[in-house]
Amino acid sequence: MSTEPTGERLAELKQAFAAIDADGDGFITEREFGERFPDLPAEAIGSLNRDADSDGDGRFSFEEFVRIVSVD
Repeated sequence: MSTEPTGERLAELKQAFAAIDADGDGFITEREFGERFPDLPAEAIGSLNRDADSDGDGRFSFEEFVRIVSVD
């Protein structure tokens, strides 16, 4: 069973999310992922979208980001 990150780990995740969320709107788009990680293949970004975008809106919220980076 997965638990929500707390304390220092939560702060690290918020900082990482903010670094990728270039426009500061609280969501990460494919474009922002591509800009932050230019060597990441488009297929990998597409896979992230399929696996992490749980509400299907085409972008990642902080909660979706936490879920995908916290997978064991």
